[in-house]
Amino acid sequence: MGGLSAASLAWLTQRSAAAARSALPPPHGAARARRVVEIFCCGGVSHLDTFDHKPELERWHGKTLEGKGENLGFFGQPGKVMKSPYAFQRHGQSGAWVSGLLPHLAGCVDDLCFIHSMVAKSNNHTPATFQMNSGFTMNGFPSMGAWLSYGLGTENENLPTFVVLPDPRGMLAGGSINWTSGFLPANHQGVPFRTQRKTPIVDLDTPPTIRPAERAADMELLASMNREFTRSNGNEGVFAARLRAYELAARMQVSIPEACDLDAEPDPIRRLYGLDRESNRGFARNCLMARRLLERGVRFVQVFNGGSFGSPRINWDGHENLKENHDNQAATMDQPVAALIHDLKQRGMLEDTLVIWATEFGRSPATQGIDSPGRDHHPTAFTCFLAGAGVKKGYRHGVTDEVGYFVSENAVTIPDLHATILHLLGINHEQLTFYHNGIKRRLTDVHGKVIQEILG
Repeated sequence: MGGLSAASLAWLTQRSAAAARSALPPPHGAARARRVVEIFCCGGVSHLDTFDHKPELERWHGKTLEGKGENLGFFGQPGKVMKSPYAFQRHGQSGAWVSGLLPHLAGCVDDLCFIHSMVAKSNNHTPATFQMNSGFTMNGFPSMGAWLSYGLGTENENLPTFVVLPDPRGMLAGGSINWTSGFLPANHQGVPFRTQRKTPIVDLDTPPTIRPAERAADMELLASMNREFTRSNGNEGVFAARLRAYELAARMQVSIPEACDLDAEPDPIRRLYGLDRESNRGFARNCLMARRLLERGVRFVQVFNGGSFGSPRINWDGHENLKENHDNQAATMDQPVAALIHDLKQRGMLEDTLVIWATEFGRSPATQGIDSPGRDHHPTAFTCFLAGAGVKKGYRHGVTDEVGYFVSENAVTIPDLHATILHLLGINHEQLTFYHNGIKRRLTDVHGKVIQEILG
């Protein structure tokens, strides 16, 4: 570890004067949130079977859906309207409707701010997931976490600014492109943890076959080469970013094992998240790890629930049988996410932590095929929710039509959602820019407006 620190010492010395000149300005406004955790449910959670209660589906059940225009599903198979297989009830003082699929999250509704009127551009998983994560349906654009790292910097020099916790069952559609830094400096890219293994970071430890003296000699040689390169080339961007990564790696050899030591948590907390339940399949560990990382100063933690495709499916993509699919996925997600919200609240962290629960699109009111029990993709209406710093508690924004096909009031685009998230962090989304290929790029492109109605 000392060798890695020595390797970066020359760069740290050389960069000190330049850092003051190149630092971004302070936040553009009063920040309500200091940190963010996003739960991203891969595959397209059905709004109609979770949070957007539509009694009209029962009246229309078994009939064809007329007057809505083209079939918006990915496969385009005609089907018949299907009522939700779940009973809905009102919960909390706010009276929010939640289906029986999510009993734990139903107990959190008075802390949640639902957005029932989300609209996406694509009905295809990969581009839709890219859009929710980067604002663009094409790959190669910086992810939201990378923008936050670039715009706000770190609160902890010993841990990454942006950490990604993939579902231990598998990677999501598009893989690491969803946390790329794109054209931003490379040090703003998300750091994925190996959540399916005991050691969360690849090559974090020095191999036992290398003796400490040999390690120190190797690193001193590397440090001398770095000093010479810095003298000859100055603070070259790619080189500087690589040295930053080495420096952080040195510190993480101590900080990461401590932050990821879930055995240090008391039994009541472990049970709260459901670590004792096999059905959680590791997602509960990720949610508890997210809380530990947040309280240690990580700026943005992204937790993925679900991988890509698979047979049987390991995400929320309920094409074949909606109920069977959503039952399986909810068993992994419901308790840990509710526990995370409760845990943040009881520690006083929810006041300055923004919780985001999102998915890439919703699912259709009609079945995918005649007499099928599954639902196809649906981009023109779906639900997300926020909680914590700066958003109204127990609030519902936006309305969909009688069967949840289109948004009828207060449509919210993904750039609107991103603009609002940045606003809560004290950033004007139109001012957070990076010059690339002749264009001042930003997370929200040329779109986006802050959703003022949901601000507390």
